Amino acid sequence: MGIVLFKEHYFGFLASLILSTVAEALQVTGGNVTVALGETCVLPCKLTGTTETLSQISWQRVTRGAPQKENFLTIARETGLTPVNGDDRRFTFIGNMSDGDGSLQLSGVNLMDEGIYICIFTLFPSGNQKTEILLNLFVPPVLSLEDHRPALGSEEVALVTCTAAGSKPPAEVKWLTGTLTGKVRTTNSSTEHPNGTTTTISSLFGVPSREINQHLVHCVITSAALMKKESLPFTIQVYFSPQEVNIRQQGQSSFECVAEANPRADFTWNRADNSWPQSATVEAATLQLMSMSSHLNGLYQCEASNSYGRKRGHLYVHVTSGDCVVCWTLFSLLLLAVIAGLTTMFYFYKSGKFPRTGEGTSRNRKSDAAIPAEEEDEDGRLQAERSV
Repeated sequence: MGIVLFKEHYFGFLASLILSTVAEALQVTGGNVTVALGETCVLPCKLTGTTETLSQISWQRVTRGAPQKENFLTIARETGLTPVNGDDRRFTFIGNMSDGDGSLQLSGVNLMDEGIYICIFTLFPSGNQKTEILLNLFVPPVLSLEDHRPALGSEEVALVTCTAAGSKPPAEVKWLTGTLTGKVRTTNSSTEHPNGTTTTISSLFGVPSREINQHLVHCVITSAALMKKESLPFTIQVYFSPQEVNIRQQGQSSFECVAEANPRADFTWNRADNSWPQSATVEAATLQLMSMSSHLNGLYQCEASNSYGRKRGHLYVHVTSGDCVVCWTLFSLLLLAVIAGLTTMFYFYKSGKFPRTGEGTSRNRKSDAAIPAEEEDEDGRLQAERSV
């Protein structure tokens, strides 16, 4: 009886030792996988170190789209790949059961696919052997710049905003401001979305002055989901209405209207009496007088305008009848003192207190006089011009 018990213990110990040795040699290997959104990846699963009979390979998953563990594929020698709980044709069996390879290929990876995949080999006699594969997604951010179109002013406002939207992992956003360092500041914020992506926003603030207008800055975005750093250039735009309008003589009979403005001003020429001589033509900001005659005489107005406002400049044209010498008179702005002086002289003349020298002399003086014009600008203030 004792010998029988000894033999049972011996054979039990031997069987246990054999199984332990087999278990130590048998391995199921996988590996974590990282893939960019929309790309194709391989979920690796390999059985090694055993000669046991492999009857089936099963796949389970716990993902963002399927938070409860579920069986979704089985692979058998007789039937091949069989979907469970719906057919997802993005999965393809690329392994070989004879080689103990249970690998899957997944195409068009999306955020709902991210999670844990479990590869299970069913062996005889040892039973199920498995490994877990973590699928992690990289989602590159969608990059954009927003110009806040600041108008010229003295208060700090947002100049431009840089956005890295829907990134996984979160993107880092910084500004390179060059010579504007110390004159502008940045603010950053981030929002995490239910699908695991994050949107990062960075804004550049400053006082919208001419000093910072037209300066080049860069928004620099760094993310593991990007192949390299992205740099978005941006030229700061400070918007303002046309400033002082200048009329420049380009030739003997050509005049150009010039005004600083952002956005660029549009120019319109007209005459004070709403008439327009046939021998005067306009192309963009340039007035061209084609022939010299008294029909050209009069006050011409150039108006510079954009979406932020408008400003006017004036040109007085007088062609003498004697030797056809052309006299050009350009009117400047805001010289109220000259207007006041001329108004006083006109008052004395009309009242008879101004000395008259004779009828012929009076006519000559009257025909040669340059009478200043007055107008009301966009702010309702009375503007005056003088001849130069």
